[in-house]
Amino acid sequence: MSNIAITDAGPSTAAKPLLTRLGAGFVSRLVIIVPYLWLLFFFFIPFIIVFKISLSQSAIAMPPYTPVLDFTDGISGFFAGFRDLNFDNYVWLTQDALYFKAYVTSVIIAAVSTILTLLVGFPIAYGMARAPATIRPTLLMLVILPFWTSFLIRVYAWIGILKPEGLLNQLLLSLHVINQPLIILNTYTAIFIGIVYSYLPFMVLPLYSSLEKMDYSLIEAAKDLGCPPTSAFWKITLPLSLPGVIAGCLLVFIPAVGEFVIPDLLGGSQTLMIGKTLWNEFFANRDWPVSSAVAVILLLLLIVPIMLFQQAQARAQEQDK
Repeated sequence: MSNIAITDAGPSTAAKPLLTRLGAGFVSRLVIIVPYLWLLFFFFIPFIIVFKISLSQSAIAMPPYTPVLDFTDGISGFFAGFRDLNFDNYVWLTQDALYFKAYVTSVIIAAVSTILTLLVGFPIAYGMARAPATIRPTLLMLVILPFWTSFLIRVYAWIGILKPEGLLNQLLLSLHVINQPLIILNTYTAIFIGIVYSYLPFMVLPLYSSLEKMDYSLIEAAKDLGCPPTSAFWKITLPLSLPGVIAGCLLVFIPAVGEFVIPDLLGGSQTLMIGKTLWNEFFANRDWPVSSAVAVILLLLLIVPIMLFQQAQARAQEQDK
């Protein structure tokens, strides 16, 4: 009887590692699938909906466009709708100089703001990385602290600071630095200040992550060999922090291109950026097809360079291996 009991226990014991491997395999596949499902439901499907609207024509209705590629007429009606598709809205964007100027202005403002944010954020991240380990969590909390307040309230606070009778002008006048108030609000300078202030944490955090992992004994060795601090920065610190620089620049540049709140509140009504153009087309003109076409082109302008950059990085990593 004891031999029979031992023989029966064998298969159940052998099945446990098999079940464990199957469970681990399922969990690993689930971890991979979840991000793709997230992209599917919150990026790809909304993009398809916006792209479909961009192929329609505006109409006095609710919603204010004629549906295309609709399943109300069945599968045959859906495929028949392909014959009626047109790209008139995209052609219209190429014929109106307003949209081209809005795209170019948005890219220039976002690029300048990204450079300024990098110049401000790099010393902050470097100081945090070289600070004693005991106070680094406090410094990180101070960087993240602005996120505890509403983004809109923080932008409105800059109106109170930058307006002619605001805090900045009052301080400069009291110190006799200026004789009359500076006109900063409703200018591009105010937009740059607002974007740099709002997106600075997105630059500092990836830079800090890269600089914290850097081996600072390399800098000490360079100093021992007679390398000036400036040369050590350009030859050691900057190359090793390049992943954080690239990540921070992308995190700032991409949302800054489509920024709407900061240009509208700090830049005034004369500021021409693609985010404000989208708002006007969507809500003021109620031209959903044209605004959808503007959004699709903006998305492609941002996604395509990022994909090309990622492919170039992947090829570089393969060559290094």
